[in-house]
Amino acid sequence: MIQIKGVDPRMIANNLTPYKPTHPGELLKDEIEYRGISQRKLAAQMGVAYSVLNEVLNCKRPVTTEYALLFEAALGVDAEPLIGMQTDYNIQTIKQNKSWSERLANVRKVAAVL
Repeated sequence: MIQIKGVDPRMIANNLTPYKPTHPGELLKDEIEYRGISQRKLAAQMGVAYSVLNEVLNCKRPVTTEYALLFEAALGVDAEPLIGMQTDYNIQTIKQNKSWSERLANVRKVAAVL
């Protein structure tokens, strides 16, 4: 990350992060709705429980490597970008957690003295 004295690093163009991270389930939900595929039919085709698929599409469950590969097989959506989106979502979400941010700050302080 670029550090410029007196400038908040979050305000530098290359370091901007969305206010609300995008879960890959949002993209997948839009895709299956656009294609007119029912969640139940897709779940059966992928060999997963409907409730699991619904939780992924409603951003309540992560897109794991296994699920990404199943989506790739069922929809032709590349698995790697889905995993990347999930990773970005995880990182942005945890950085917005105040107690986690405080923990990271404490680790940085300790590491700076080493």
